[in-house]
Amino acid sequence: MHHPPMPARPWESPELTSWRRLPMHAVRREDTARLPLDGDWRFQLKPAPDAPLSEDWGTAAVPGCWTMQGTDDLPHYTNVQMPWPEFPPASPAENPTGVYEREVAVPADWAGRRVVLHVGAFESVLLAEVDGRPVGMGKDSHLASEFDITDAVRPGEQSTLRLTVVKWSDASHIEDQDQWWHGGITRSVYLRATDPLHLDDVRITAPADGELLAEVRVRVADDGALPEGWYVTGELEGVGELGQDEEFAAECAEYGRVSDFLGEARLRATVSDVRTWTAETPHLYGFTVRLHRADGSVADTSYQRIGFRDVAIRGRDLLVNGERVYIRGVNRHDFHPLTGRVLSYDDLRADLVAMKRFGFNAVRTSHYPNDPALLDLTDELGLYVVDEADIESHDHAHEIADDPRYLGAFTDRISRMVLRDKNHPSVIVWSLGNESDYGANHDAAAGWVRRHDRTRPIQYEGAVRTAGWTAKDSVSDIICPMYASIDEIVAHAVSGEQTKPLILCEYSHAMGNSNGTLSDYWAAIESTPGLQGGFVWEFWDHGILQRLDDGRPAGPAGAGLYADGAAGEGHRWAYGGDFGDTPNDGAFIADGVVFPDRTPKPVMYEHRELAAPVRLTRDGDTLSVHNRQHFRDLSWLTAEWVLSVAGEDADREPVPAELPSVPAGGSAPIAVPAGLLDGHDGEAWLTLRVRTAAEEAWAPAGFEVCTPQVRVGGAPSFAAPAAGGEPADVDEQALLVHPALAAPPVLSLWRAPTDNDELGGFAERWRKLGLDALVRKPLSYHRDEDGRQTVVASYETAAGPVVHTQVLHPLPDGILVEETAELPEGLTDVPRIGSVFETAARHDRLAWYGQGPWETYPDRRHGGPVGHHEAAVDDLFTPYLRPQESGGRHGVRHLTLDGTLRITLDEPRQVSVTRYRAADLTAATHHDELAPRATCVVHVDAAHRGVGTASCGPDTLPGYRLGAGTYRWAWTLTTTPSA
Repeated sequence: MHHPPMPARPWESPELTSWRRLPMHAVRREDTARLPLDGDWRFQLKPAPDAPLSEDWGTAAVPGCWTMQGTDDLPHYTNVQMPWPEFPPASPAENPTGVYEREVAVPADWAGRRVVLHVGAFESVLLAEVDGRPVGMGKDSHLASEFDITDAVRPGEQSTLRLTVVKWSDASHIEDQDQWWHGGITRSVYLRATDPLHLDDVRITAPADGELLAEVRVRVADDGALPEGWYVTGELEGVGELGQDEEFAAECAEYGRVSDFLGEARLRATVSDVRTWTAETPHLYGFTVRLHRADGSVADTSYQRIGFRDVAIRGRDLLVNGERVYIRGVNRHDFHPLTGRVLSYDDLRADLVAMKRFGFNAVRTSHYPNDPALLDLTDELGLYVVDEADIESHDHAHEIADDPRYLGAFTDRISRMVLRDKNHPSVIVWSLGNESDYGANHDAAAGWVRRHDRTRPIQYEGAVRTAGWTAKDSVSDIICPMYASIDEIVAHAVSGEQTKPLILCEYSHAMGNSNGTLSDYWAAIESTPGLQGGFVWEFWDHGILQRLDDGRPAGPAGAGLYADGAAGEGHRWAYGGDFGDTPNDGAFIADGVVFPDRTPKPVMYEHRELAAPVRLTRDGDTLSVHNRQHFRDLSWLTAEWVLSVAGEDADREPVPAELPSVPAGGSAPIAVPAGLLDGHDGEAWLTLRVRTAAEEAWAPAGFEVCTPQVRVGGAPSFAAPAAGGEPADVDEQALLVHPALAAPPVLSLWRAPTDNDELGGFAERWRKLGLDALVRKPLSYHRDEDGRQTVVASYETAAGPVVHTQVLHPLPDGILVEETAELPEGLTDVPRIGSVFETAARHDRLAWYGQGPWETYPDRRHGGPVGHHEAAVDDLFTPYLRPQESGGRHGVRHLTLDGTLRITLDEPRQVSVTRYRAADLTAATHHDELAPRATCVVHVDAAHRGVGTASCGPDTLPGYRLGAGTYRWAWTLTTTPSA
């Protein structure tokens, strides 16, 4: 077969999306002859595509990013800006180009068969050659390219396969996706063999009513006719053979056609008592399609697990199988701290298992199609998917959206995604891409999708932003804004002008100590018709493990050199700029709900409780459970009661709970065992620990799913201790001197700025006010006859003095400290108001009664049940990639260090106990710059500002901010000799 020559310099032509690349399809061949080519290849990195090859070959792993394998081309991070100034479609002259080469021996028994080269993904242009002969070119860094190389190889003989990957191209301008820029081949490479006549595509329609339709297309010879007697069959697991579609056969006969001769077949089956697919009940059926020769032998086979489900939009609701479902989603990039964008099946599964375990039921493939294995897993585990095309032109969005030179690229990328993924039940929405403005190119691609697949809606945030939320004729079927505030989404839902479902495509930006007001979003969503959820940004902190000795990525050799969210000795988590990459966007790459090693951040527990399948309420003496699921009853769960009493030393032993039978969306009273609530006085909390009753695909039996809690005793109380004892010592500055303290309690109005504080502009304002460098000036000192001492001091700020009063009451075994801070009118927003001091002894264990055991803050506290908690002091600190305020616990009533130093608070307060001063954290950019102190730094806050999401999104709500006024708090410090 004659083919025209490969076009010259294809990396400079946006009109050219491929050359000799085979059409995308949904045929899944599991038992077809396949020759894996993953492993070490000969490799060299050229400075530009036109640069000559040298004699100096090294090796590189395939799949692998050369940016993570010891080359001088290192990872580069930008968010919006391109890493080079050239205007589209141009790319820079300095353009790293990787050349991969290896010998391939095509099996002799493949003679007479069709041989296809499959390259799973590459960044960003692929040029394929066999024995020096060009056989194909492809673009699109996140979909496979396949090439028919039958006429270029000789079965039984050895050929040289060369894959050249050009890093920068015209396509890079539409892959500007807020992640590390890499180069390489990032998914598997293999050869496969099929019969010359083979299955070309399989399209499955499986609605929830069980009426299965399979449309099969067969690639036939050049004359368009199958040999006489060839036919197609289909078999559905548990049902049997499918029948021919009578209507289609009649239609063919009417027009004088024979469907099999045209290479088309339609098969039907009616499945009685069908088990439908949902994210809660992901029932799948194995479906096999076979192409038979005239003698009945099988020429080709496709196998895929399918699910029966419907997706529809009715008014303002997105429906799955007729039910309005909440979308509790998260955005996910392909990422690994050692390999960049190369992920194994186990990596993909671990990502999705973590999502399921923490209550997520949906994932958006931001901002490109993922490995097909991920969709197999979302089908199996149960996650709704917004499948997003590989299009983001953030830096040049306005120019490219209507640029006809990119029209083919838009339609090519979107149509190929749909063609590949159309048979996955988990895919419920198609996305036209991300942050690429809105133009004719989007309309053209959307038109193709609507014609090809009428079973799913389309979303695209750029169209929503451009046309407005109320536009009825927008290309987006869903209102999918980014980072809209609670007030904005509620106002739209109650305006009377909403006509489409509102599901945030990005919200609750998870950069550093963040995700404040997540519970407030969900309170609004669940109480406001028309609001249906959203996708948290994002799953991963993209910290690459970096060696400190040479500043390079640790690469695959770094396995095991990190744990519990922290990089190991001699290493750190790198973010933008750490590899000398300029321009860059710094730590904005670290914005996930898990650390780079997939350790969950505290927000994961917050989300778990907000998304919990079971909620617990109390009305008088009646406790009720509420099934918050959409399709499943509670029979898959078991539970136990745990009572936490403020005046006791530990939570009481768990008692089995009997969950009532409650259908999806229902409620029922739940019995409390007799005597469980007896024998306590004062504050008490009852927790229902809910676990899996049996093994789930994503969790073992006994896995904790959620911990709903209600108060069953009185409110927190503080009984002032009896006075007595010797008066406290004070120094010449009237500061408390106590043998248990290395540094006395002083006023603190500063916290080490979170990423939200810095990027939201608050930290700079606080610095200008002088909150980070308060200087104490004693004003007065008075001692009463009973030993009570009153100390008044002033702390100067740019807004005026803050007057701080401490009243020190002697106690038989310690001291009671009553404090007041008067903030002037100019201090309208401060990060905290409270005391900070340091212990004299090291102290290694902290026990407390309050919220926990993980970190909680005023606007992110629903994931921490009230109870007795204990942890190592070193484990209280949360290692956000850029050091910042962390480790706080909300609602603490009292705490004890090593059983010898006890602090009791006048009411539930925000407290932190770590090894770092706020100044230590403020000065550091990475954790390797921190030196833990030998003792403990203790913050007791009268009030603490919420963390919000202002790094990319709204600030915390006004109710979580701190302004001018008078603040009062009190605490006791008592000591007990160690045993």
